[in-house]
Amino acid sequence: MRGSSSTEADSEIHTKIVQTQTERHHESCCSLLLVLCYLAGSQAWRCSEAPRLSNTLQIDAGLGKVVAVTKYNRAYFLTGGRWYSLGTTGLRHVSVGPAGMWATGTSNRLYKYIAGKFQVASGLSLQQVDAGGDGQVVGIQSGNLLARCLRESSALAYKGVGSLYWTSLSRTMRYYSCSPNNGCWGVDSSYRVYFTQRITPSSCGTSGWVNVPGHTMTMIEVSTDGSVFGVNRTGQVYQRLGISRSRPQGTAWRLVSMCMSIRHVSYDLGQLWAVTTSGLIMQCTH
Repeated sequence: MRGSSSTEADSEIHTKIVQTQTERHHESCCSLLLVLCYLAGSQAWRCSEAPRLSNTLQIDAGLGKVVAVTKYNRAYFLTGGRWYSLGTTGLRHVSVGPAGMWATGTSNRLYKYIAGKFQVASGLSLQQVDAGGDGQVVGIQSGNLLARCLRESSALAYKGVGSLYWTSLSRTMRYYSCSPNNGCWGVDSSYRVYFTQRITPSSCGTSGWVNVPGHTMTMIEVSTDGSVFGVNRTGQVYQRLGISRSRPQGTAWRLVSMCMSIRHVSYDLGQLWAVTTSGLIMQCTH
């Protein structure tokens, strides 16, 4: 007679096999939908499946680099058409930009990528972080959702030793993104969109916040060149139009047609990266 431990082991193996088969079936169905999306795409944006990274939750693109986090809380870096692991640290959000590569962990700890691995950056617990600004790092404090800013000198010089001091930006946000020369955009706790034309990297002083009406968003990203894309609560993607020196917050929103519901987006160097709610990545060009 086989022991109970053997029976439990067999059951566990069977469960893993079923889970794997289910995930493969799910990916195949989603891949087919992506093909149909590509064939039916509008002339404005053409989308196809990006190099496969299953169960993606979040993606960030900047300075020609692309990083992503999966539902298993692992970060990856895209190079040569393949995704490579950035270690086993449990992460929920990763960002790459002029300030380097920063990430928030599953317990809201902050990390900076130093010498080939993510190292804890002590000082504040954050649920989201952005390294796309002009050397400064911004983020959303866990719990109270206060928008915070780490000065350029501290962000660039940090080597994994000591505690970091963050400046409060006196506004609650749920998501925050900055560009080196085109201001910062954020989504508050009521999903309203806000814009500030300038955050001074050396002091984290802002030029004041302006509400951008028209649509509510769950997340928003501004690229190095100032392009702005956001996702609303029903998974639709919008691009901000009319951004100029005289009107830095833009003039209107335009729907970016996608035939699948989207969870997260990022834009860099003419490439729009979109993560579907099913965990696949779409790569779109205009």
